[in-house]
Amino acid sequence: MYCANCGVKLADGQKLCPVCNTRAYHPDLPRSDASPSYPNKEFQSEEYNRRGLLFVISILWFIPFALPVIFELSWHATVTWSGLVAGGVLLAYILVVLPLWFKHAPPIIFVASDFAAILLYLLYIDIQNHGGRWFLRFAFPVTGVFALICCAVVTLCFYIRRGYLYIFGGASIALGAWTVLIEFLIWVAFGVVSPVFWSACSFASLFVIGMLLIVIAMVKPLKESLKKKFFLG
Repeated sequence: MYCANCGVKLADGQKLCPVCNTRAYHPDLPRSDASPSYPNKEFQSEEYNRRGLLFVISILWFIPFALPVIFELSWHATVTWSGLVAGGVLLAYILVVLPLWFKHAPPIIFVASDFAAILLYLLYIDIQNHGGRWFLRFAFPVTGVFALICCAVVTLCFYIRRGYLYIFGGASIALGAWTVLIEFLIWVAFGVVSPVFWSACSFASLFVIGMLLIVIAMVKPLKESLKKKFFLG
């Protein structure tokens, strides 16, 4: 007997596939008791090995996090540049390693936590620079708006699972408006005025791309023609 989902060979008496947990028998067929072909310990050890590897990586990641702080405290009894280094290492851990600890968590949780960590790190940099207040006037609104766009795209793609052209078309238009916000905040926060107004070019380009994606999504013959032309599923 074989699993109907993954094709693994099963013992006659097994009720669930040990690999994918698929129901491994028909309820109307008689079943005999037999020892399973694949002991559960073998598949459990794979999960334990993964967590053990992540634990080792976390320990190794802690070394560049702690050493700069310990070194500066021992020499100067204060934390200045080492805090920036440690914060960067911690931010990299949150972005790269932390999602690996959770296999089935919704991605929106990690996207939101990543941007929250980025904002906290930028705030710490601003505080270390004697409170230049560029965080509230520039970094927070720029990063916050970009975080909202990313969270919206990830949430819609994960939970709706359809209408991707509408989603990415709207995201493209929103990113175009975001570039305009960046240029405006550069002028407000730093007093720098660009004679070229580069954000107008980026907004126009992203707006056209977004509208094109939305039009393709609305016109079904065009959408089907492009699918066939570019071998899309």
